[in-house]
Amino acid sequence: MKKIITVICISFLLISATKYEDSKTSYHPTIEGTWELVSHYNYDDGIHPSDTLLAADGYRQIKMYYNGKVMWTRYVPNDSVEWFGYGSYETTDSTLTERLEYMSASMRKIANSDMKWHMELQLEKNSYSQIFRDEEGNRINSENYKRLD
Repeated sequence: MKKIITVICISFLLISATKYEDSKTSYHPTIEGTWELVSHYNYDDGIHPSDTLLAADGYRQIKMYYNGKVMWTRYVPNDSVEWFGYGSYETTDSTLTERLEYMSASMRKIANSDMKWHMELQLEKNSYSQIFRDEEGNRINSENYKRLD
C-alpha cells in the first residue's frame, strides 16, 4: 500500500511540475480568410510610411484566401470600371505571391506579363499588409487589410 501511495504522490508531483503552454501563445497567424482594405501607405524613403490614405467612404476592396486560391473585388462608388481577379497564392513568413488566372479587363490592362505579384507580407492575427517594392528592393506602397472572418 505504501508503494502505491508513493507512486501516486510521485506521479502527481511530476504532472504538476509539467509546464503548461497556452495555445494562444503558440498561435501562428494564417492569411486564409476574408479581408477588407482599410488603408494604403506610401513610402518616400523606401523604409518608413510617409503618409496614410484611408479607404474613401463607399469604397470597398475585399480579398479572400482559401486553400491556395485568392479572389478579390473592388467597388468604387461613381465609377463603372470593374476591378476583380482570381488566381493562386503562396506565402512564407515574410512574402506573399499572387498569380492571377482570371481578371477584369481593367486589371488586364495594367497587369504584368506573367500575371504575378511578389510582395512583402506583414501578417498579424487580424490584420495584414502587402508591401510593394521597386527593382532595388525599396518599399513603394502598401495595402493594409483587416480580417472580416
